[in-house]
Amino acid sequence: MSSTQTPLPPSVMWAQRTGVVLVTINLEDCKEPDVKFEKDSLYFKGVGGVEQKLYEVKIPLYKEIDPEKSKSFNRGRCIEVILAKAKTDEPYWPSLTAGGKKHHWLKCDFNKWQDEDESGDESGLGGGGDLEEMMRQMGGLGGGPAGGKPNFDDLDVNEEDSDDEDLPDLE
Repeated sequence: MSSTQTPLPPSVMWAQRTGVVLVTINLEDCKEPDVKFEKDSLYFKGVGGVEQKLYEVKIPLYKEIDPEKSKSFNRGRCIEVILAKAKTDEPYWPSLTAGGKKHHWLKCDFNKWQDEDESGDESGLGGGGDLEEMMRQMGGLGGGPAGGKPNFDDLDVNEEDSDDEDLPDLE
């Protein structure tokens, strides 16, 4: 990799809940991501993807966050970020970024989105703004083997799976 490489913005998805904003940076095989939280921005820099290119983005945030309570988790296939809003009781942000500018690399993550008027949700990540519980369930605060990493040692690889059955012929 040459040192004159121009960094590219990674693909970013976002969603929000009461009190937090969830950001997913879609970059595979990023070994040492540099993630920094400022009260008004999120910074990411890392090398990853199939071609191990350099990616970098500074996202000016719509409103202030609490950098001390915000966290990031490298999942191998992506970097998940939880931004703790500075004011947890404020209304939902109309956008992730300040200035209202559209960014080609930024999309809504409808799988994680929860509407402002929903009181609970099926995923168990709760809309009550309980950041500790959300991070525990995402594997960021212990509560699981090897610092929250899944353990697949007890899986029986020889066991038949319903996916292994033959499919009926199409008519």
